[in-house]
Amino acid sequence: MGRMTPTTELTETTETTETTVPRVGVTPRGPLSEALIAVLGSIPSDVRDVGSLVDLAGQSVDAISSILRDDDIQLALFVLYSLHYGSLPGISDRWEWHPVLIEARAVLERAFEAELRAAVPVPQLPTPTRTSVARALVELTTADAGPSLSRYIAKKATVDEAREFLIQRSIYTLREADPHSWAIPRLTGRSKAALVEIQSDEYGGGRPTRMHSTIFADTMRSMKLETGYAHYLDSVPAITLASMNTMSLFGLNRRLRGAIVGHLAAFEMTSSIPNLMYGNGFRRLGYDRGVTAYFDEHVAADAVHEQIAANDLAGALAEDEPALMPDILFGASTCLFVDGCAAAHILESWESGASSLRSTTAA
Repeated sequence: MGRMTPTTELTETTETTETTVPRVGVTPRGPLSEALIAVLGSIPSDVRDVGSLVDLAGQSVDAISSILRDDDIQLALFVLYSLHYGSLPGISDRWEWHPVLIEARAVLERAFEAELRAAVPVPQLPTPTRTSVARALVELTTADAGPSLSRYIAKKATVDEAREFLIQRSIYTLREADPHSWAIPRLTGRSKAALVEIQSDEYGGGRPTRMHSTIFADTMRSMKLETGYAHYLDSVPAITLASMNTMSLFGLNRRLRGAIVGHLAAFEMTSSIPNLMYGNGFRRLGYDRGVTAYFDEHVAADAVHEQIAANDLAGALAEDEPALMPDILFGASTCLFVDGCAAAHILESWESGASSLRSTTAA
């Protein structure tokens, strides 16, 4: 399918007009993100043709060997996804469904998904039943031999490293649960009910102060860190953005609903024990419940969530839609793979005496 080039400027559909050019507070990391940020810093009704972004996206994909670790492409994807979350200030809501931005995103998504499918090892598919799927997910998540960032935090991390850890996690956790929530309208019946049950806890069961994103913000505040979403965006590396972008890729594409369900299942099934160790690590450093409450909350909550996710979410979806079985396992395996790469980056940096951040000036 050829590139679509808009022939007319965006049509104003409401009486509200924008007259002030906003400033997008994101530092580009290459030609693609620079061009994208320049476009998004414009007033939509003033832009007549942004079609060159599609060509630039294709050129950027062709020019690099690993999308997973490319700062320019991962930042561009993150910014494009932010149009749907409303995460970044200075960007008009009218950009969200601009057809050329969607097409540019699709170019990056196709390449990103293809790289993940080629790189991520997926185990043999089980029979599509609740019991078999749950068993396969248990085997997959318990066999994971990735680097143990939680063990390092528990036993060795310094205060500066603990702060870095929170900065790295803030890219997802200040929006905790949102990427997986895209799956709610894409599911039906048992799997939908199971997902809503998990997400209800993530969002505090109707109590804003108990939302996990809010509790994490309290932890950051107690560590004297900024809590504005994406405040530390310029400091985190591509692999951290890739972790969030993977969830957005799966969640925002209905055809990948099996993958987002598998991702959440693996995410929940590898959360309880690590969070216990994270909490112990912060206690070792002398911090009280003002800092550890977030991790303590997940020890109990995710022990319950992992059973719901394995059986009632992933297992039920496999029974109801057996054709999604490959993607359920792919999503779970991708969660372990990408988050393992992110953990490895952090540990390798610390063990060599370096910061895991691109810049420590924001910390």
